[in-house]
Amino acid sequence: MAAREEAGFTQVNIAEKLEKPQSFVSKYERGERRLDFAEFVEIANILEIDIADFVNRYLSTISQTPSVKMRRKGKTK
Repeated sequence: MAAREEAGFTQVNIAEKLEKPQSFVSKYERGERRLDFAEFVEIANILEIDIADFVNRYLSTISQTPSVKMRRKGKTK
């Protein structure tokens, strides 16, 4: 949602570009639906997001979570 808003798009704008209903965008933004990789790439292209930069920022953010750190090292709870 933040990336979409920073790019100046509404959910309706993105949905129209994807040829999907607005509820499609709403559901992935609320976490009710996950994007597959092809959908993620298509949305990143619409928003003009550098995918590698996005992934690096995401990994940096989640690495602060203890359970994620353990999983990344191959350990479980």
